[in-house]
Amino acid sequence: MTQEDVTLTASDSDALPATSGPIKVITVGDTHYTLLGTAHVSEESANDVRQLIDTGRFDAVAIELCDARHHSMANPDAMGEQDLFQIFKQGKAGMVAASLALGAFQQRIADQSGIQPGAEMRAAVEACKAKQLPLLLVDRDVGITLRRIYRNVPWWQRFSLFTGLIGSVLSREDVSKEDIEKLKEGDMLEATFSEFAAQSEALYNPLIRERDRYMALRLAEETPSGGYRNVLVVLGAGHLKGTADHLEAPLPANPREEIATLEATPPPSKIWKLVPWLITALVLAGFAIGFSRNSDLGWQLVTEWFLINGVLSAGATIAALAHPVTVIATFFAAPLTSLNPTIGAGFVAAGVELYMRKPKVRDFATLRNDVVNLKGWWKNRVSRTLLVFILATLGSAVGTWVAGFRIAGTLFGG
Repeated sequence: MTQEDVTLTASDSDALPATSGPIKVITVGDTHYTLLGTAHVSEESANDVRQLIDTGRFDAVAIELCDARHHSMANPDAMGEQDLFQIFKQGKAGMVAASLALGAFQQRIADQSGIQPGAEMRAAVEACKAKQLPLLLVDRDVGITLRRIYRNVPWWQRFSLFTGLIGSVLSREDVSKEDIEKLKEGDMLEATFSEFAAQSEALYNPLIRERDRYMALRLAEETPSGGYRNVLVVLGAGHLKGTADHLEAPLPANPREEIATLEATPPPSKIWKLVPWLITALVLAGFAIGFSRNSDLGWQLVTEWFLINGVLSAGATIAALAHPVTVIATFFAAPLTSLNPTIGAGFVAAGVELYMRKPKVRDFATLRNDVVNLKGWWKNRVSRTLLVFILATLGSAVGTWVAGFRIAGTLFGG
């Protein structure tokens, strides 16, 4: 196995064209990998990709995209193909909202800089299609990466992490030059999380280090012995060294087993599964204690539970500009769903909102453009329903804790 850093000029007859980004050539068995480090906001990088593919020296091209992002790139209206009710039922509303927020951030960068982030990936896809070359998607699914980040960071950092993600991409119309510079080394996730990743090993590992390993394993899986001889690998410059280091080291004969491990979402702690049931048991025990002392106290606790939980959750849906029927339904549902961990107030609120304000075809058609601006999240029926779900869920969670402490204070506060 050998590796060489290639510094080539266009005048070298047997050389590759000169590129604006770094190149590393690694030979593993009979396969030569040409790793091109790109900047994700750079027309020069897109031109580098086109020129390299035009040489005709490659029999396959691998890119730093997963199936989901490739599908989104090929079909910008992919969101319209999804069943919103199933999204809420499967607990994917937060991930979908995060994806839309990242897409809005990306669109603002494109509008501001005149360059679409990921232009070099688009160039690779288009060139492969034109020349009928195999296209290998070697990055890990973005949803898996987000879930592994969520599971990997300490629980007290999770809320600030993901509210920071949403807030950072929605809080301003203009994207700073610093954010655009970050995108030249990493991708959209890395640019958004860079402030956290630099100081958190728990975040850096699933966001960057795991993906370097994953892409090397996927390259080994896609190019078995006797397969492709010359593979162009297009990936962000920030991933070039890590991926190259993994390719240099011996990789497992059967990479699928380790790939499956890196694709698995760590299960939540059993303790956190028990917490909702424990809260329910404590609240019901509080009601029982109240009624055992006297019926007036018992009914006072029940009334306070319903009012606090209902008002906070319904108030959150008002902030999302939900339909009046949704607000009323959430007010009555939240106190009950908070005592039933198998269903959430957000699910009920979103279901009623979908029934009262069914998204129209134009809502899906304009979704990507609407969410670029903060007001658009409330204007579009699809994104507004996501907000109803998320805010109702948060309102009910806050209501549960506030009402729970209120009950404890009334019973044991002296």
